[in-house]
Amino acid sequence: MKILFAADGSKYTKKAIAFLVTHESLAGPEDDLVVLNVQSPVPGRVSSMLGSANVKAYHEEEAKKVLDPIERLLKRHKLKFRMTWIVGSPASEVVRAAKREKAHMIVMGTHGQGLLSRALMGSVAQRVVADCEIPVLLVK
Repeated sequence: MKILFAADGSKYTKKAIAFLVTHESLAGPEDDLVVLNVQSPVPGRVSSMLGSANVKAYHEEEAKKVLDPIERLLKRHKLKFRMTWIVGSPASEVVRAAKREKAHMIVMGTHGQGLLSRALMGSVAQRVVADCEIPVLLVK
């Protein structure tokens, strides 16, 4: 099975990756795991002031902060994986990546927002579930 794991670096990401590595029926040695971190774009004015090289370096550094601890954990559990990051809208990019990777499932943490918060802002997890055609496992 091919799983796309969406990682944002939150404590919910940590819970979701811990759940995934402790359930070999989901992610075992024969399965493929793609770990994706989506970085929000830097506002245009800031980007033009800093220059594209500095903005790229910033995104790489931020992605590394999220992906490095996950990489260490996955190596300890001897799972086959690939790490990637992209800049864009988190929900849209997760759905796009799942299609591009031909993933069978998406696994991600959810912040467990309340009803009012979801109604006002929505959530990345909620949009992924709504826009995706494959199963999505949310870990709270």
